[in-house]
Amino acid sequence: MTTELTIAVLGGDARYLEMIRSLQCSANASVFAVGFEQISQSFTGGIQRELEDIEPQSLDAVILPIPGVGSNGQIETVFSDKNIQLTENWVDQLPKDCVIFTGITNDYLTELCEKRNLRLVSLFDRDDVAIYNSIPTAEGAIMTAIKHTDFTIHGSKVVVLGFGRVGISVASKFDALGANVQVGSIHDADIARISEMGMRAFFLDRLPEMVKDTDILINTIPALVVKRAIIEQLPVQTLIIDLASKPGGVDFDYAKKRGIEAIHALSLPGIVAPKTAGNILSVVIKQILTNS
Repeated sequence: MTTELTIAVLGGDARYLEMIRSLQCSANASVFAVGFEQISQSFTGGIQRELEDIEPQSLDAVILPIPGVGSNGQIETVFSDKNIQLTENWVDQLPKDCVIFTGITNDYLTELCEKRNLRLVSLFDRDDVAIYNSIPTAEGAIMTAIKHTDFTIHGSKVVVLGFGRVGISVASKFDALGANVQVGSIHDADIARISEMGMRAFFLDRLPEMVKDTDILINTIPALVVKRAIIEQLPVQTLIIDLASKPGGVDFDYAKKRGIEAIHALSLPGIVAPKTAGNILSVVIKQILTNS
């Protein structure tokens, strides 16, 4: 079978190692890995290159790290001490049908692609990626809860805020472990579904009264919902786990003042299950490239 795709991976964390291997096998792709020189080439599976040694005009896709790029195109690398930058000159040389993948985007990257009519895919904005990732995220939340408490999840009171793609998986997994799970939402349909699944549902305007006697409070809403007034109602031994993207949905400063442990648990799939997380990215990227 001949190589069908040529892909450049510019930086990335542990989950990208599995993604590179999977793309080479499942998508029959030739993958250039930039920013991985601290890892042996046999381990990454990719063809390690410096950015200046890659011919941009030959690429079908460019995969950037989950955090994307900095305000001037800087690329963070986990496995390299070298500075890598996505410049306008380099992007100008990409074919018009080249697809740019990133975890999240910013104004610099969005404008860079829009000016050149390049397709930009923000993976973490996609429903499929979020749903796939909700499983290792839920397992990571369980791991965090076990590590930072001295009681069993079974029989504990767990309050989950939000019933979206992550909230559904988190609530159901804690419920399966025997926790007394209560889930807050602002949507009528969510309230009905939560109740149908055998958990206690409440509207978020009742949050202050619902958090009393809470053992573990898990937030999935990317807005400040766990405010001072809420934290004042929590027992001091409560563990707060915030799964929302930066800046999160918890007043961490006030939680600290009250002596309540609050953990902003970001990027859990890449921490607890990098192999699974990398394979998820590979599957979605392959689908997008082969269906374009």
